Amino acid sequence: MKKIVLTGGGSAGHVTPNIALLPSLKEAGYEITYMGSYDGIEKKLIGDFELPYIGISTGKFRRYLDLKNFTDPFRVIKGFAEARKFLKTYRPNVIFSKGGFVSVPVVRAGASLGIPCIIHESDMTPGLANRMCISVARKVCCNFPETLRQLPQDKAVLTGSPIRAELTQGNKLAGLKLCGFSANKPVIMVIGGSLGAANVNKAVREALPRLLTDFQVVHLCGKDKIDNLLLNTPGYKQFEYIKIELKDLFAMADVVISRAGANAICELLALKKPNILIPLPAASSRGDQLLNAKSFEAQGFSIVIQEDDMTTDLLVDKVHELYFSRQTFRSAMNDSGQMDSVRTIMGLIESLAS
Repeated sequence: MKKIVLTGGGSAGHVTPNIALLPSLKEAGYEITYMGSYDGIEKKLIGDFELPYIGISTGKFRRYLDLKNFTDPFRVIKGFAEARKFLKTYRPNVIFSKGGFVSVPVVRAGASLGIPCIIHESDMTPGLANRMCISVARKVCCNFPETLRQLPQDKAVLTGSPIRAELTQGNKLAGLKLCGFSANKPVIMVIGGSLGAANVNKAVREALPRLLTDFQVVHLCGKDKIDNLLLNTPGYKQFEYIKIELKDLFAMADVVISRAGANAICELLALKKPNILIPLPAASSRGDQLLNAKSFEAQGFSIVIQEDDMTTDLLVDKVHELYFSRQTFRSAMNDSGQMDSVRTIMGLIESLAS
């Protein structure tokens, strides 16, 4: 039986694409082990799948002054030793990394043992952790055509991001029933990420009186971000977070308003959902969402509203523009070469594991 080690963590975005690969890996007969930090979010998320989990020491690589900058390198060195010790005994055929700082010692240790490593970069510009692994990786998967120019030509592969197969299997009627919505009025789905997006939430709620004239709105607003004053508003349904029924909400949605995190927008692409992206501003991030959104806009997949420019009038106008042009956006997504991510990545894994 062929063996694979999956790694990646620090945020859900560094884990969910690995989870999306699990059914295909199991179908192909792989023995799967996950390597992550001792107690990171990856351990919790992978716990639902009953996979062997190997915890290692890890540290964060910071661009700013912090006392932990003096201690974390030693944690990374310890993690490298722990990863190498396990990999030397386990001898997987291949390692697949979704990034995050925990992946660095795993990939570097695997490469030192001659184990082929594939890494995946979600954002348009490679993050620091992946940049530390590119030199030893055999293949580097990416989501955006623009990223190919920043990677070694013999390693770069445009794959898109793997998404969970169940997201494509939603039931529109189940989504409408869950929200108490009518089948005779289009639906806007608002997604701010697992923790929500305060400014997006605020903008959508301020626009509700006008949006609800023509649409119904389901709002995934994030933990502790339910607005109790709006609980009984007809045509407006709020959830802190949805897991199992998310596929049904996607099936129900005609258009989507979202942040521009790489995994979120790749889900919108795979599901062919016309969307408005409101990227996280540069002041609140390293600017990756701005670049992600710019690429999707250039490819004809999205309308982009900059958070600093957002007004109620602009949001309402762009929602109507998106809805009435929705087929144009769907056609552009349908022609994308980033659709069959799981199949493409599985092909890379099989070629290196044999």
